[in-house]
Amino acid sequence: MIRRYAGECVLTVLMVAVFTGCANTISGTVSWPGARLQKALLTAADFPAGVQYDRFVDNPSQPDGAGGLPIMRSKPEGCSNGLTDAIAGSAEHGPGSAAKYRVQYDGAGIVMTVSTWPLDLNRLAATASRCEHFQVFFDPVSEGIPITTTKVPSAHKGALVYQQTMRLHGAERSVYASFENIDRTGVFGVAIPTDNPGIAVKASLPQTFLDIVGKQADRAGSA
Repeated sequence: MIRRYAGECVLTVLMVAVFTGCANTISGTVSWPGARLQKALLTAADFPAGVQYDRFVDNPSQPDGAGGLPIMRSKPEGCSNGLTDAIAGSAEHGPGSAAKYRVQYDGAGIVMTVSTWPLDLNRLAATASRCEHFQVFFDPVSEGIPITTTKVPSAHKGALVYQQTMRLHGAERSVYASFENIDRTGVFGVAIPTDNPGIAVKASLPQTFLDIVGKQADRAGSA
């Protein structure tokens, strides 16, 4: 039972921390510092009726990553949080530095972030290459869970899109992540497979995610 629960948690731990940070979600309209950043984000009106849309609100009283899940041990070392660290290494902080939102479908939960600083795409690509094949461990005596990082073709030149696939008990589950710079603006997101039959709109991964990434990049470029 513990092993099964651990496996279900892996997809959440892999890359989610960098996209959520120390933030709370709210529904409705939020006032964001910076008019350009405000215009750069997709809104609820850009998604089909029935899709759940929430914006994140940073909590300046908490340090980045507060309340997040612990980093798992991996082999090679640092791969369980490698893409997260690659973003954090060049990130700027403070009010107005980034804005993010979450959309939920039946079949996928997607978090998108638009930043006022560019991503270090070279470092992200190098990390993905180094961690093409790795294992994660929940404790010193547990058997490693194998994970593979695969590059996914993107319609946007210069964008990096990856699929990270976990194999456990003969079954595979994947998360998807995308990283892109539009001039000096960063656009990045993650998609996690989540079943939610209470939402009428069905997502198909990775296509739904790629469609949203492309639309968000186009919006950021025109802001």
